[in-house]
Amino acid sequence: MSTVTISAQDINKLRQTTGAGMMDCRKALTETNGDFEAAIDWLRKQGQKVAAKRSDREAKEGVVIAQTTADNKTGIVVCVSCETDFVSKNADFVAFGKSIADAAIANNVSSMEELLNVKIGALTIAGMVDEKLATIGEKIGVTKFERIDAPYVASYIHGAYRIGVLVGMDKPAAEAGKDVAMQIAALNPVAVDASSVPAEVIEREKSIVVELMNQDPKMAGKPAEMIAKIAEGKMGAFFKEQTLTAQAFVKDASKSVGDYLKESGDVKVISFKRVALG
Repeated sequence: MSTVTISAQDINKLRQTTGAGMMDCRKALTETNGDFEAAIDWLRKQGQKVAAKRSDREAKEGVVIAQTTADNKTGIVVCVSCETDFVSKNADFVAFGKSIADAAIANNVSSMEELLNVKIGALTIAGMVDEKLATIGEKIGVTKFERIDAPYVASYIHGAYRIGVLVGMDKPAAEAGKDVAMQIAALNPVAVDASSVPAEVIEREKSIVVELMNQDPKMAGKPAEMIAKIAEGKMGAFFKEQTLTAQAFVKDASKSVGDYLKESGDVKVISFKRVALG
């Protein structure tokens, strides 16, 4: 039996380095007579070995949790993935995903890296993921994280935790927030409005339109300037279909989402996030 004294400082150092639990770190250091590098290898053989063996598997199932702070000024979405829907539909796995989202809210997390280092009890979330992986025998992980801060944030979870949406608004509007979040879940717009569509998206869409026009026999011999101008006009259809406020409102196609927001107290959507499995 080892006679080496394992200090709390040594255990904490190993925990910070590996994300493993306190008891696992203590055992690793005990088994390796306090050799720090050997203890890391011991932990990898016990837990990380499972992750390495499954690193080539696809984790396309899981749960997406969207929620807000009590004052609705901050919202987060996390995706905790796994390999099979059998695991994703298990109540314990759903609770596991919710505990991670709760920790993100409670600790005011701003990034994935920060989230993985949050502690729930004795373990970091990264450590909890490794522990859960070893328990269920599937590749799992916290694969997506998004956050919105706004005067009012609405959250929505679609289906069996398959899509999570956050909507940042300029004023409190619970009903409108839910309706718009459902719209985003269903139609997946690329931006709030035409002015907020990323330039690279616009250029890509224009290039597709131009390419299709160049393939059209009716456009043969037309000057490039004319084709470019026509393509510019055709972008209107893209903005109508792909930007939130211009889309037809799913609950009443006779009006746009922009019209609905005006009727709901002239509410403005500042930003949104949509996270889906896969």
